[in-house]
Amino acid sequence: MLDGPAESSGALRARIVAGSAVLLSGSTVATVCSLAYNVLIAHFLGPRDYGQATVIYALLTLVSALTLSFQLVAAKIVAQQPSAEAGSGAYRDLNRQSWVCGGMVALTLLLFQRVISDYLQLSSPILVVLIAIGAAFYVPLGTRRGYIQGAYGFRKLAVNLVLEAVVRLGGSFLMVAAGGGVASVIGANAAASVVSWLAIAPKLKAALPNSINFAHVSREMSQALVFFSGQMVINNVDMVLVKHFFLPAAAGLYAAVALVGRVIYTFSSAIVNSMFPVVAGARHEDRRRLSLLATSLALTLGVGLVMALALLVAPSRIWTLFFGSSFFLPGHHGMPYLLALKAFACIVYSLATVIVTYEMSWKVANTSWVQLAFGVAVVVGICRFHSSLEEVILVQLALMILLLMLVAAPFLSEVMGAAHEDMGAHARRLRVLRLSSEEEAVSEFLKADLHHNGYGKYQESLRNVVFDSDAGSRDASAVRKALLFLRHRALWNEIPTDTQWYEVELHPADVPRIRVFPRAHWRRIARGNFRLAHVAECVRTRRWSEDDPFAARIASISRCLDNSEYKPPALLLIGVDESGPLTIIDGNHRFVSAVLAGRVERLRFLCGLSPRMAECCWYNTNSWTLTHYAIDLLRYGLRNPAGELERALKAQQQPRLASPVVIAMQPARLTADDDLALPADKAV
Repeated sequence: MLDGPAESSGALRARIVAGSAVLLSGSTVATVCSLAYNVLIAHFLGPRDYGQATVIYALLTLVSALTLSFQLVAAKIVAQQPSAEAGSGAYRDLNRQSWVCGGMVALTLLLFQRVISDYLQLSSPILVVLIAIGAAFYVPLGTRRGYIQGAYGFRKLAVNLVLEAVVRLGGSFLMVAAGGGVASVIGANAAASVVSWLAIAPKLKAALPNSINFAHVSREMSQALVFFSGQMVINNVDMVLVKHFFLPAAAGLYAAVALVGRVIYTFSSAIVNSMFPVVAGARHEDRRRLSLLATSLALTLGVGLVMALALLVAPSRIWTLFFGSSFFLPGHHGMPYLLALKAFACIVYSLATVIVTYEMSWKVANTSWVQLAFGVAVVVGICRFHSSLEEVILVQLALMILLLMLVAAPFLSEVMGAAHEDMGAHARRLRVLRLSSEEEAVSEFLKADLHHNGYGKYQESLRNVVFDSDAGSRDASAVRKALLFLRHRALWNEIPTDTQWYEVELHPADVPRIRVFPRAHWRRIARGNFRLAHVAECVRTRRWSEDDPFAARIASISRCLDNSEYKPPALLLIGVDESGPLTIIDGNHRFVSAVLAGRVERLRFLCGLSPRMAECCWYNTNSWTLTHYAIDLLRYGLRNPAGELERALKAQQQPRLASPVVIAMQPARLTADDDLALPADKAV
């Protein structure tokens, strides 16, 4: 939560390191308890029942995809709130939803307890019933932890993680010491979830009304659920499949090997949990630099390599000492080899996870779907190749290397490209002249676009509504927006709803940060580089035929800029903040002409800024934003924009709209900007 001035990049890196140190300390204690728990139940239960206890716990871990989704969303939203009161309101809204989801998960497990028990070859369905009770509390526990995490309460979060591990260990010890079997151990796991939920009740402030946007939360929740579903599948489905394909004794051996994966995952999660709220609450320019990501990657790699090398050199007798003689695996590919191999696979996956969650901390990331796809690939790979435990691990290692390559390459390219753009713009901040509005932006858009034949009969009958500055009523604004939607609904709907519009002043020194809107003919000119300075240079140096309409329009606008009476409509730009890159959504021709003529000061600019602008495909083009655009095209494809405009006209109930009003204005050939392509032609 924002409670002071913006911190420097160095301070943010220090906060990540400090938070990681606290959570790593807590995770170390929790991991020691987890190791002791596994050693205890493996020693007392033996490979067969130990395999049952582990696979049931894997079910709870799969359920934690929901738990961690609520934790991540709560941490991100709370960290982005401007005050503690707003953060409390956001938490209350999310907490209600998490209880509904927890109840649904528990009910599902209860209804399918026998089916699950038969597939996993469990001794009794009561094991599924016990874990269903724990799941009901485990999902809301994620929301409570997310609130603490988003408020940078890393110490309290670490204590709660330790408490969960201690209750699981202590409860299991008491149960097996009293002669209980695998059911008593699962009961201790369920009790750990309940106790952890009770112990981390947050201290809330008086909540502000309408604290969060539920449409935005649903997108964040969908992203988080996809991410953690993929993560839980990758981390746990191997144990489920090995339990199904291998004999109980071999499954128990693999459960001990898979334990190292959980340990490394726990340590990497500590680093991610400290990084996530810091990056989510940071300034956009700090997020786009590589230093915060590099800090998290270095910590993850360092911790993982130390553990992997220690496992590789550890003698086999250590594991028989801890787990018992029945866990001895003879031959060159014994326990140390399998443990180290599993550790390297987990290190590679942890690095991929850091990259994905870093991107998720400040925008909706399409890489979550990539991870989920690889989760499915792990299932298919193990089902196809499972002749030995070694082969199961090698399948995972190969797929995790490929996953890391896929998520790292485009993300790093995007971040480095953004850093290059920021350097080219010399970190200049926009000079804001005044606060504007969406209504004014729509009006200026229409002034430049009304000449297009797509507006048909409305070009004359509604000209006064577009150009008359006195037509500022709510109904007139609704008419203008409906008129704009005749041609540009798909464009406008992609702009985030929280966009704030300003009139800004731009100078020639700001040109390096500007990008043209990549319409079809601009793509041919730019050849992949849409920076305004580059496009203007391409226009200047290209040999145009005398009758080329594009060159004629540029030349016409350039001549008009020399006329002091020429007052073109304002250009529309979008961006994330005052220091980052900006994209033109209306005014490519005018801006290029002004750059070529050295007349940038003759133009007016309205700029829409939103911290969520990276989710807009016109500003940040990637597979996720284009998919969202395609979904919107389908959603609004059956709408009737002409009918909506007629209804807006009836609501206005102003007779003056019925007859055309001729208003003095510049000739269309002077004020006309380039035509926006129809939505179907605007895929970038």
